[in-house]
Amino acid sequence: MGVKIEMFRMMLYLSFPVAMFWVSNQAEYFEEYVVKRKREIFPPNEAQHRKELEDFKERMRVRREQRIL
Repeated sequence: MGVKIEMFRMMLYLSFPVAMFWVSNQAEYFEEYVVKRKREIFPPNEAQHRKELEDFKERMRVRREQRIL
């Protein structure tokens, strides 16, 4: 009985991480959860948002240059 339960535990310990790795690396999972979420957070073709981001980058660049000088 002891060997059977140990074999079961070992199979469980080894199969769970492998299964989780396999599920998380499926292309459908990536498309559905990661890409859609990214598009919700950062919608494409939003000119105002892009302009604000570029202005922020420029301000940070100027601040860094002033600090260096």
